[in-house]
Amino acid sequence: MTPNFRRNAIGVAVLSLASFASMAQTQAPDTAQAAPAAPAAQPQPADAASLREITVTGNPLGASDLIAPTTTLSGDKLLLRSESTLGQTLDNVPGVSSSYFGPNASRPIIRGQDGDRIRILQNGGAAPDASSLSYDHAVPVDALVTERIEVLRGPSALQYGGSAVGGVVNVIDNRIPTEPINGFGGRADLGYATGNKEKNGGVVLEGGNDRVAVHVDAFNRDSKDVSVPITLECSKPGSPWTARKICNSANEANGGAFGGTVFFDQGYIGASVSSYRSNYGTVAEDDVTIRMKSDRYALEGEWRPGGFISSIHAKLSHTDYRHTEFEGGAPGTTFSNMSNDLRIEARHQKIGNFEGLVGFSSETNRFAADGEEAFAPHSRTRTNALFLFEEYGTSWGRLSFGARTEQVRIRSLGYPDDPTVTRFAIGERTFNPHSAAFGALVNLAPQWQLTSNLAYTERAPKDYELLANGPHVATGAWEVGDPNLKKEKSTGFDLGAQWKSGPNTARVNAYVTRFSNYIGLTATGRNLDEEGNVAEAGATDTLAEYVYGGVRARFTGIEANGNLRLLGSDGFARMGDAGTLDLEWRGDIVRAKNLDTGEPLPRIAPLRLGATLAYNNGPWGARFGFDYNAAQRRVPSVGARETDAYTLWNAAITYRMKVQRANLTWYARMDNITNKLAYSATSILTTTVYPNAPLPGRSLKVGLRVTF
Repeated sequence: MTPNFRRNAIGVAVLSLASFASMAQTQAPDTAQAAPAAPAAQPQPADAASLREITVTGNPLGASDLIAPTTTLSGDKLLLRSESTLGQTLDNVPGVSSSYFGPNASRPIIRGQDGDRIRILQNGGAAPDASSLSYDHAVPVDALVTERIEVLRGPSALQYGGSAVGGVVNVIDNRIPTEPINGFGGRADLGYATGNKEKNGGVVLEGGNDRVAVHVDAFNRDSKDVSVPITLECSKPGSPWTARKICNSANEANGGAFGGTVFFDQGYIGASVSSYRSNYGTVAEDDVTIRMKSDRYALEGEWRPGGFISSIHAKLSHTDYRHTEFEGGAPGTTFSNMSNDLRIEARHQKIGNFEGLVGFSSETNRFAADGEEAFAPHSRTRTNALFLFEEYGTSWGRLSFGARTEQVRIRSLGYPDDPTVTRFAIGERTFNPHSAAFGALVNLAPQWQLTSNLAYTERAPKDYELLANGPHVATGAWEVGDPNLKKEKSTGFDLGAQWKSGPNTARVNAYVTRFSNYIGLTATGRNLDEEGNVAEAGATDTLAEYVYGGVRARFTGIEANGNLRLLGSDGFARMGDAGTLDLEWRGDIVRAKNLDTGEPLPRIAPLRLGATLAYNNGPWGARFGFDYNAAQRRVPSVGARETDAYTLWNAAITYRMKVQRANLTWYARMDNITNKLAYSATSILTTTVYPNAPLPGRSLKVGLRVTF
């Protein structure tokens, strides 16, 4: 055991700054525009007048023009791109790719950064699970009962701590209504997809009056193995030996929630209870499935006392997460994470041109892994943080700045269920990360805005980065942590420009993030046997040894997207009553380099370009487009595979109708129209189990959404 791990690290708290504002992405014409607490989103015609939606994530003061790049998906926009996993739902959003561990598990990758550098939130609060620990662990959320997803990219994510250095994904479901709901409403979804024979359904119901609001939702999703354009082998009992399907990719998931809020003259208080269950194949192994459960209990309230403190907003949640990996029918390794999360924000009234807030957050996690593939020990992690945010308004725009300082305490408990397992270090480390950022927004003209963000970030190592020492099948490696790891430190700069003229928009952001101690896995060149001993050359049943360590690294990139009205109102030509035709375009590129070795970092998305023609005419809508991924040849010499270029074509059609007080949206969506064989450059499966996990083949999805 490493002696240094048994001593507490002592840090000096230094106030630093974090910019929490973000630049709202202009909503696509078919996106439902609703206030955050509104009932289920109603499908909107292309040119329907609607209120401007306020982006919540990274925007504590509710500004309409935000500083850092933010993407919001809701309404039809979310409906037509939703998948069974969060990562695939957001894939190809500018700056966002997917870790794609088959069709059942994937996390978003933002600007080349993944895992614990991307913070996943639920209604602005922590949503702990085990998805950042391993690529085969799914995120327990489902788009069927999600109202809106917000993606905050870049330095302004620091409001949520060092684990958000890459960005934040906030899943908003309105399970605790924050504004009165007068009347009764909701939505229901039904869908079927041919590529995996998926059947899904979900329902959201909301109602209330000026004093009470109630929310209920439930969903179910059932899919078989996913069709692909290549014949693959499969050794899973009951499955054909060869088939044009990804072996062991079936999935069953269901869940629901009940929540309610009581409103009073100076605020509100609400609570919710939610549950998520799934049973899915891991793809990496033909006979291994994961049964997952996540139960979450949440409280949220706001008090507006008046005077200098205009409001105090608090969120409290408890999450009980557990999943068991089954080998055939026998239970294997079990992972659990018990978490408590508290967040309090106090907003003050304006002082001259300044307005802002101060806050406190606290999060505790009790992690345990038990079984043959428990590659990390039992541990306890507690994080406490103080933060502040201020904005200064000017005649030409806004300046923003803030402060966040944390104390992170990680305690290893070893492997208490079996004292003979002694490979894990035991002890405690304490870290004091501090992060800093400034932001600026400049209105150059009515149609033009410039934005900029500068940030310094520190992140405490995670428990597994310090303590891992065991076989990890998802990465195909024997992972070894370093108990002496120091804080991860980075400096990021973002520069953006946005143009808007009626339906025509364009936005571009360039960024660079430099790490002085980027924590990642590096191959040692040795192979270990099942006991963790160095294996002799030529030995079988071994795993390559990978060690967590810090290196100097740099991420640079550009992301851009926009909309061009080709025909119709405010377009280049008139169409009379024939509707409108828009060209939605997008693209991004990121380069990530290990500055110590000069080699590229692994699993980085290549150059990506895409475009979609969107036609709307009364109740009818149609979309046809493509997403192009260039070849990825910039990979490290060990532990990665190059990927070829590919283009995926897609199309969708929608029809809206009204039956009494209900709005019906019928839709059909065709993905990968040409049935192209493609492999993801950001998926570790492309290296570890090639060629067994390509992207899904051609699939037709049909569905109906009813809102009322």
